[in-house]
Amino acid sequence: MKKVAVVGATGYTGVELLRLLVNHPDVEVAQVTSRANAGSRVDAMFPNLRGFLDLEFSAPEPEQLAECDLVFYATPNGVAMKNVPLLLDAGTKVIDLAADFRIKNIDIWSQWYGMEHACPDLVAEAVYGLPELNRERVKNARLVANPGCYPTAVTLGLLPLIENG
Repeated sequence: MKKVAVVGATGYTGVELLRLLVNHPDVEVAQVTSRANAGSRVDAMFPNLRGFLDLEFSAPEPEQLAECDLVFYATPNGVAMKNVPLLLDAGTKVIDLAADFRIKNIDIWSQWYGMEHACPDLVAEAVYGLPELNRERVKNARLVANPGCYPTAVTLGLLPLIENG
């Protein structure tokens, strides 16, 4: 059983992720974070999770998150990169659903997202989490950069053409 946390669990992506995780037989959702809703019951805010998840939202504390096997970041760009080094050092794997680790060229990333990257040394390690392309690498990765919807659609649409020359 893997202990997981979802940081930023009140947004659309975070809630949908929770819905999937609570039904996974090998996952224990151990922490669900939301700064704005800390102390509120998850199932009170999201009745569809009633009977599946008996937790309250908490503020995201990196030291507590590091107690999990895996942390999902369903947060805006720029949030995950601030805590990823501590989590990886603690042996916790991370899947970032935002764009913090998607673009390998740090200068281009900074230009597009309008901020300096907090841990550029880890960007090269991040595996682009499209299983149709990187299934084996994703399985063993410490850090997964979840691909965006537009690149996923284009890549999967063109993949048969690329594979068949």
